[in-house]
Amino acid sequence: MKREELKKWREATVEEIETKLSELREQAYKLRHQLKIGQLKNFSATTNIKKEIAVLKTIVGEKNGSKKKNKS
Repeated sequence: MKREELKKWREATVEEIETKLSELREQAYKLRHQLKIGQLKNFSATTNIKKEIAVLKTIVGEKNGSKKKNKS
C-alpha cells in the first residue's frame, strides 16, 4: 500500500474502512478457492490481500483506541 493510499484510509471513517475490509476478505476467499482448484496464476496476490487487511485492521484499531481515550 502506497503512502498516499494509507493517508486516504487514515482520513476515512471506520464504516468506510469496514466496507473495504469486507471486500478484501471476499477477494481473499475467492483467491484461496482459486488456489485450491489450481486456477490461480499470481500466488503473491493472496499475500498482498492479507497485508492490506492487516493494515486496515490496524487503522481501525487506532481509530477505536483514540475514541476510547477521548471518552475518559
